[in-house]
Amino acid sequence: MRLSVLGAGYLGAVHAACMAHLGHEVRVYDIDPAKVALLADGKAPFYEPGFEELLSSTLTTGRLTFTSSARDAIEGSDVHFICVGTPQQQGAEAADLRYVDSAFEAIVKHASCPGTIVGKSTVPVGTARRLADALSQDRTGSQLELAWNPEFLREGTAIADTLRPDRLVFGVDTDTAEKVLAEVYRSLLDSGVPVVTTDLPTSEMVKVAANSFLATKISFINAMAEICEVAKADVVTLSRALGYDQRIGPRFLNAGLGFGGGCLPKDIRAFSARAGELGAADAVSFLREIDKINQRRRDRVVSLASNIFGGDFLGKRIAVLGAAFKPDSDDVRDSPALNVAAAMHLKGAAVGVHDPQAINNAKKQFPTLSYYEHVDEACRAADLVVLATEWQDYRDIDPRVFASLVGQPVLIDARNALNHEVWIEAGWKVHALGRGNLEE
Repeated sequence: MRLSVLGAGYLGAVHAACMAHLGHEVRVYDIDPAKVALLADGKAPFYEPGFEELLSSTLTTGRLTFTSSARDAIEGSDVHFICVGTPQQQGAEAADLRYVDSAFEAIVKHASCPGTIVGKSTVPVGTARRLADALSQDRTGSQLELAWNPEFLREGTAIADTLRPDRLVFGVDTDTAEKVLAEVYRSLLDSGVPVVTTDLPTSEMVKVAANSFLATKISFINAMAEICEVAKADVVTLSRALGYDQRIGPRFLNAGLGFGGGCLPKDIRAFSARAGELGAADAVSFLREIDKINQRRRDRVVSLASNIFGGDFLGKRIAVLGAAFKPDSDDVRDSPALNVAAAMHLKGAAVGVHDPQAINNAKKQFPTLSYYEHVDEACRAADLVVLATEWQDYRDIDPRVFASLVGQPVLIDARNALNHEVWIEAGWKVHALGRGNLEE
């Protein structure tokens, strides 16, 4: 099939390359000509394991092209994917839908044959119905119909999540739209990927409900970590014991610095805002506490560092390992690691940051921090090392070697990612969130 993808950001570029890999002819439109040129040259504007290789291979086949002309991408296509961002509104919690509306209007304007508009962007429930109603009322859009097919990509595993997803969700009004989506994903369905076919509002709800549940699970174990710290209990052991319960499971029960990035924080806030607009604010009032718990973990790391230094950060050198909000990504949006680094910098510490992939993005967001290309340079003469993003690079550190580099062998493992016994045996004083038994 011939597909157009509107938006060449993280979602759009990955989705487009994967659809071309499945054999479709895909044309991608973005308003940023520099990004279009970069992608057309086989270079990724973001870090995602395996993406650049997939991009190059699909460009070579000729099935994937990039353009800064909406008309060139849309005309003649059978299916049009809306893959643009829905950031949080400036000064508000609600989602900003300007980019979704702009992409929708471009499709209606340039579509030259009957086709299906498929939304993948994460939107407040009711958005798809509004767009579908606009199509039915606009004579020029009568040859188009709307479906919603939410994305469930995780940064770091986006290609696998697209080509081998846990499930596909088809939000449709007609049998025709369902058949179109089934044809797009035929090879995935033939391989046994389950599909849930539902109405438009339910398909929108699946994504925001999933993100809200994951945020709740993460913040639940972090709330338990708060209690463990004062009770001198061990949240890691607690988490492991809970994870054996088949009703709960171990995933997303890793206590630490909390979640960040461009999805979970803004999605739970937008969901709360939309529930309020619908008169159901009380139903998701717990999400506000989830957000507060998540933010408190960042404050706790700064407080822990303050206790280590006797309340005085001035003249202290701190190495923060990690800038991305999670490993295997260069995304620093709402990054807990950078938030902690900036907070300690503002208190007077000399903060050096290392990250395997996210340094350039981090510099744009917090240019006043010091950044190092090599982790040993960041740690040299440090009075405190803070593990803030659980990259495998940091798990592989030899604590005996690094003990000779630092000024003081003191570690805050804000992700509970390291073998603390090994670090303690190497002479380190180790502090960790939710593990009161490690602290004085």
